[in-house]
Amino acid sequence: MSRRKWRVLVLCTGNAARSQMAEGLIRAAFGDRMEVFSAGTHPAGYVHPFAIQAMREIGIDISGHRSKSITEFLGQPFDLVLTVCDDAAEECPVWPGSAERMHVGYPDPGRWPWDEESLLEEFREIRDRMRAELLPVLQRWMERREKEEAEDRAF
Repeated sequence: MSRRKWRVLVLCTGNAARSQMAEGLIRAAFGDRMEVFSAGTHPAGYVHPFAIQAMREIGIDISGHRSKSITEFLGQPFDLVLTVCDDAAEECPVWPGSAERMHVGYPDPGRWPWDEESLLEEFREIRDRMRAELLPVLQRWMERREKEEAEDRAF
């Protein structure tokens, strides 16, 4: 029996870098098991060009993404609301509905006024940390949720 896909909303402040990269990574890794969306508490109105470039380097195209507000998703059901920056975690402490909340924070790679190569390296570092840290956390989350559902069906 195939189950519906888990619905995941990734939140950040501007929805320009971290949440966009996380959305791309999650979709690439778990697209067969998750529907993933991203939004910002204060959307920047663009996806950072270095986020696009850093993701393109690993074969993930987020160039078609757009910066979205959390208001676009209010009233929609989600299984998990994931914050990837501390500001969004503080501004959005409760999501309406029954979604589970999770926070895995990363620093904003676009805040430092460095030269372009140093700035791009920061985006790569955040991307690589998300691959190494965030994806395994989500894998364990799905395994736990699937086990809970199986146990519920057994009763």
